[in-house]
Amino acid sequence: MSKTDSKLGSESTELSVGLRVLQIALPLEFDGESANNTASAVAEHNRDRASGAATPTGAKSTRRGKWYSLYDKVYALANLQQAWLKVRSNKGAPGSDGVTIKRFEQDLETGLESLHNELCEKRYRPRPVRRKLIPKAGGGMRQLGIPCVRDRIVQQALLQILGPIFESKFSEHSHGFRPGKGCATALQVVDAAVFGSECKYVVDADICSFFDMVDHEMLLAAVNEEIADGSVLKLIAAFLKSGILLYGIEEIEANDLGTPQGGPISPLLANIYLHPLDKAMAEAGFGMVRYADDFVILTSTREQAEDALALARETLAGLKLQLHPEKTHVAAVDDGFAFLGYHYFLHRGRNGNYLQKIVCPKSIKRFRNSIRERTPRHAGQRKPKAKRLTVERLSHNKRVQKMIRQLNEYIRGWHWYFKSVRTTWDKYFVGFDEFIRRRLRSAITGRLAIGGWHQRLTIAALKELGLLSVVDLQEQYERHQLHAPPGSG
Repeated sequence: MSKTDSKLGSESTELSVGLRVLQIALPLEFDGESANNTASAVAEHNRDRASGAATPTGAKSTRRGKWYSLYDKVYALANLQQAWLKVRSNKGAPGSDGVTIKRFEQDLETGLESLHNELCEKRYRPRPVRRKLIPKAGGGMRQLGIPCVRDRIVQQALLQILGPIFESKFSEHSHGFRPGKGCATALQVVDAAVFGSECKYVVDADICSFFDMVDHEMLLAAVNEEIADGSVLKLIAAFLKSGILLYGIEEIEANDLGTPQGGPISPLLANIYLHPLDKAMAEAGFGMVRYADDFVILTSTREQAEDALALARETLAGLKLQLHPEKTHVAAVDDGFAFLGYHYFLHRGRNGNYLQKIVCPKSIKRFRNSIRERTPRHAGQRKPKAKRLTVERLSHNKRVQKMIRQLNEYIRGWHWYFKSVRTTWDKYFVGFDEFIRRRLRSAITGRLAIGGWHQRLTIAALKELGLLSVVDLQEQYERHQLHAPPGSG
C-alpha cells in the first residue's frame, strides 16, 4: 500500500488520472436522520474553455436537505490530487508568493501532504491574492485576483465537493461555468428565440461591478441553505477575506464586499449568489439567459420586457446589487443588442431585411489587440533585403515561426468561438485575415507592410509558412471538416 493509500484509510475514494474520475462518499443528514449518499463518479471530461466548465459533472440529487460533514472530503488526499490535476491543466500565473505551477510540481507530494495536514488540523490560511488589472474593451480596468497555486488547489478541491451539490438546485437559465453548459449553450438559446421569431424585445442588462459588490454575509447565508458544515463555511469565508496584494507591494485587507475574479471557486459563488435572480425570472415566466453576471431577458412585447426589467431591478436590490443605468435598457431585436461577444441586429438592404449575428465591435477590438500582442516589431528594426524574404529562409527563422505558432493557436480558438456568425455578407471573415497578414508582414519587415511588401510576402507564401486563415477555417467548419481545437470552445 502506498503512502497516499494509507493516509486515505477506508474512505470511499477513487482516483484515475487517465479518466480524471473522483468518487467520494458524501454524507447527507436529512431532517435529523443520517443517510449516506455516495456521489456517482464525479467526472471531469475536459470540457472546452469557453464553456467555463469549472465544476465536475455529478448526478443531480433529487433529495432536499442540508449537507453535513463535508470538510473531511475536501481535504482528502485523493480530492487534493484531483484538484492539482485540474489546476495544472489550467496553467495560470503565480500568486502573491511567486510560486509557479512548475515549481510546485517539483515537490508535489510534499506540497499536497502539507495542504492535507494544514486543512485536517485547521491550520490552513489562504494567502492574499495578487491583483492584476486588465483593460476593458469599453474602457476602464477589470480587477483580477490571482490566488497562489496552493490556494487554487484548495479552492478546486472545495469546488469538486460543492459543485455537484449546488447543480441540483441551479436553474436552466444559468449557463456560466457549469458542466455541460457555457457560452455556446447560452447563445443557442438566444439564437432559437431570436431567429425563430419568438423574441421581439430584449432586456439588455449589465450589473454594476458585480464581483466588487457581493455581500459576504448574504453569500455565506446562501451557501448555508445547502451546506451546514461550519468548517466548510469558514473555509469559504477565509477565501473571501484573504486580502489583496497590489503590485506585490501593499497588502489590502478585504472588507465585507466583493469576491475576487480568478480563483476556481469564484464562478460557483457567483452562481450561488445570483440564483435568486434565476428563480425569480423562472417563476414569473420570463425567458432569461444568464452567463455569470451577463444576462438578457427575451420577450415578445415591450410591455413584457419592461415588467421583466422591473422585476430584475427589484430582485437585484434585494441582493444589494443594481443594474447599470446607462448600459441596461429595453431594445427591439431589430434595433440590435449585444450578448457574449456577438451583435444581433436587423440588416436592412436593397434585397430585403435579414437578421444578422456578427462579432460585436468590442470583440473586434479585443481581437485586433490580441493579434498586435503576438506580432511585435523590434525596436530599430532595419528594412530587410528582398532576397531574404523567401519561404525557405523564413521557415528557418525561429522568431517568425514562434509568431506563427502563437497566432495559429489564438486564431483556432477565436474562430471556434465565433464560427456561429449568421450573416448575408459572403466575405465577412476576409477583413480579419487581412489584418492578421498585415500585422505579420509588419512584424517580419519592420515596416507598415503595405505596397511592395504584399508582392514579397504574398498570401500564398504566408500560407506555405503555416499561417492559418479564418476564411479557410470557416469553410472547413461549414463542410463539417473542422473539429474543436484542444481546450477551446
